[in-house]
Amino acid sequence: MGAQPRGERAARIRRSPHFADGAFRNPDGPSRTAPPRRELARAYLDGEQRRRRRPRGTVPVHATTVADLARPAPTGLRMTWLGHSSVLAEIDGRRVLFDPVWGERCSPVPFAGPRRMHPVPLPLAALGPVDVVVVSHDHYDHLDMPTIKALAGTDTLFAVPLGVGAHLEHWGVPAGRLRELDWHEDTQVGPLTLTATPARHFCGRGLRNPQHTLWASWVVTGERHRIYHSGDTGYFEGFRDIGAAHGPFDATMIQIGAYSEFWPDIHMTPEEGLRAHLDLQGGRPHGVLLPIHWGTFDLAPHPWAEPGEWTKDAAEEAGQAAAFPRPGEPFEPEGKLPAEPWWRAVSSPIARPWRRPGRTEAVSATRGGGLGLAGER
Repeated sequence: MGAQPRGERAARIRRSPHFADGAFRNPDGPSRTAPPRRELARAYLDGEQRRRRRPRGTVPVHATTVADLARPAPTGLRMTWLGHSSVLAEIDGRRVLFDPVWGERCSPVPFAGPRRMHPVPLPLAALGPVDVVVVSHDHYDHLDMPTIKALAGTDTLFAVPLGVGAHLEHWGVPAGRLRELDWHEDTQVGPLTLTATPARHFCGRGLRNPQHTLWASWVVTGERHRIYHSGDTGYFEGFRDIGAAHGPFDATMIQIGAYSEFWPDIHMTPEEGLRAHLDLQGGRPHGVLLPIHWGTFDLAPHPWAEPGEWTKDAAEEAGQAAAFPRPGEPFEPEGKLPAEPWWRAVSSPIARPWRRPGRTEAVSATRGGGLGLAGER
C-alpha cells in the first residue's frame, strides 16, 4: 500500500496552501461526494450491464516493437498510448512516461480487483531509456508498485505530486531521483519543464484515505512542443487557467473513462473531456486530443466501448482533431492520426444517449429500441 508522508515531507504538506484541516482540498470544493452504496451495488451486479462492460472478443493490441520506439520522431513529438492512462511521450528528444501500470490488476492484492482486458503492448524493458516518469496520483490504476520497483532499478527520474514520494521511497526509489511538486511548482529535466497543475480528484491507497497525498495534472514544455496529461479529474473551471498559463498544447491526454452519475465530481464524461481540452486550448479546436483512462480496466458501470464512441462523436461535432490508437500504436500529432474506431469490432451493443436529435448519424429510437452495435451507422 506504500507509506505515509513523515518528517520534512509531512511538514511540507502542512505548509501547502492546498492543505487545510488535515487534508488536501480540491480547487473548487470538497474532495468528493460519496456514492450511494445500494444504487451503486445494483448497477454493478446487473447481469446485462456487466456483459456490456467488457469487450466481446480480443482487444486488438498493436504489435509495438523496440525498433518502432528506437527511431527518432521526425516531427519531434510522438505519443504511444499503452492502455488506460499510461502514455510514452517522446518530446523534443526526451522520453516521458506517464502513469505507468504494467500490473495485471489495479489492486493492492494480486488475486482480486479490476483485471486487465488486454495485455500490456510490450514489456517494460522494451521501452528503452526513459528520462522521467510522471505520476498523477497514488490510486492503484495510476501508481503500480511492481512497475515502480522495476523502474527504480533504472536511471530515470520521477516527478510526482506532493506526498506521493513517500510511496516511491518505500519501494526503493532514491530520494535524489524524486521531483515532488505542489500545484504550480515546476522542475527541469534537461530541456523539459514539468509543471504540476491542479486537478479535481482525491487520493489514497488504504482503507482510511486520509488525503495526505496530492493529485495533479501535468504540463510538459519542451523546446518546440508542449503537452498536457489530465490524470484523473472532474471537470472544473481551472482548465481555462491552465490553458492561459501554459497552453495552447500540441497534444492533450484527457481522462474520458470511468465516469458515472455516482461520482460526477471526480471523473469526466467524454463530453466534459472535450470541453476541458477546448478550455486548455483557449476555447477553440487546436492540437490533438488523445483519450485516456478507458479500455483497459472495468472501473465504472458504463459500457466498455462507450468512452471511445462518445469521444469520437463529440470531437467530430466540435471540429477537434482526436487520435484513437490501438493500445501500443505510436503516432505523431503532426502526422497522420489513427482514426479507425477499432473497438467496434469487439464491442457489445451500446446506447448513444449523447447523440442529439437531427444529426445524420443519429440512431433512430425505433431501430432496436435505440440500441445498436457501437459505430453502426
